[in-house]
Amino acid sequence: MKLSKSLPFRNLAGKPVRTTVLVLLTALLSLTVFGGTLMITSLKTGLHSLESRLGADIMVVPYEATTKSNLENIVLQGATGYFYMDNARYEKIASCDGIGQISAQFFLASASSSCCSVAVQIIGFDPETDFTITPWIKKSYSQDLQKFDVVVGNDLNAFVGDTVTFYGIDCHVTAKLDKTGTSFDTAVFTNQETIKALIQSSLDLKMNTFQNIDPEKVVSCVMINAAEGYTAEEIVNDINIHVKKVKAIQTKEMISGISDSLAGVSDIISILILVVWILGVVILLLAFTMSVSERKKEFAVLRVVGASRNQLAGIVMQEALLTCLPGSVIGTALGLLIILPFNQMIEEQLNLPFLLPESGQITGFVIAAVLASVLSGCVAAAASAFRISRIDTALILRGDN
Repeated sequence: MKLSKSLPFRNLAGKPVRTTVLVLLTALLSLTVFGGTLMITSLKTGLHSLESRLGADIMVVPYEATTKSNLENIVLQGATGYFYMDNARYEKIASCDGIGQISAQFFLASASSSCCSVAVQIIGFDPETDFTITPWIKKSYSQDLQKFDVVVGNDLNAFVGDTVTFYGIDCHVTAKLDKTGTSFDTAVFTNQETIKALIQSSLDLKMNTFQNIDPEKVVSCVMINAAEGYTAEEIVNDINIHVKKVKAIQTKEMISGISDSLAGVSDIISILILVVWILGVVILLLAFTMSVSERKKEFAVLRVVGASRNQLAGIVMQEALLTCLPGSVIGTALGLLIILPFNQMIEEQLNLPFLLPESGQITGFVIAAVLASVLSGCVAAAASAFRISRIDTALILRGDN
């Protein structure tokens, strides 16, 4: 009957407060599920990105660097800093058994004074031996870096063709890297020749506390991949025993704290999703049950004028669909508006790698959240629809029930 098609709209319009509450409740469900899922996925994607960007089994640094409380911050969290060791130690490390790939890196913290355009961590690498930074840069810039060419992280306010100044030296921005959700998004990368010139300039300007170093004879850290047949643990032990004044660290140990923090945050978000979901379904069930109880006589009259039991149940289900569908769309839209524009702020507040997944995956999350929210509302309404199909019209109209 035509009435069954228009009645759900009229019922919802006639009870604006109840309708609004149902829409908002469904929006909360959708926002929680979508936002929570996107947060967890972004954290896991960020951690995976960090692991791939480190790209080595082992990192070796000067022993005195391990006494600095900000060592992990310099390497993983993007805090500006620097430390150096003699090339002789690098050569001794390279002679240890089990070395598959080895390459030196150079760290320099730019100052925030007038000598530098921005305060960032500058990381230099040797293009001839590097196996961690070069493959990543090649995705954005296929050519070799020339002297005073730099590549900037995605979050820096510098673009291809710009000139940035570090310690009085003008550097040319040749490429801007893809987003990683890690500290590397705020770092600057350059080749060995350029970083040594910048270190020397910082010494000349007396803005480097390491005043007695020769940039041509030092490195900051050594990145190592184990050769086939050797384990990272064996190489770490060998280096720490036989090479003085250095500390070899397995990179997986460096990110273990981040992994633990990520797991804790993910668990909290998952619990929040579950709690909100359960409460939301229960409240939806109560809301639809109360709605049906208030409208018993209305449904009894519809039965008298010829509506079937299935049509009555259909009215309830249509009302559920008409409230849950827009609510779930609103919820996911809010999630997108909250997370997408402010993902960098979220990363800073959590102090964890945070990288949004690909747009296709986000679209999948949106669709899944909408479907899950609508399905939950319909399941809650189904119980009330079943009750409607069982009402005794005669008893209700006589006022006995």
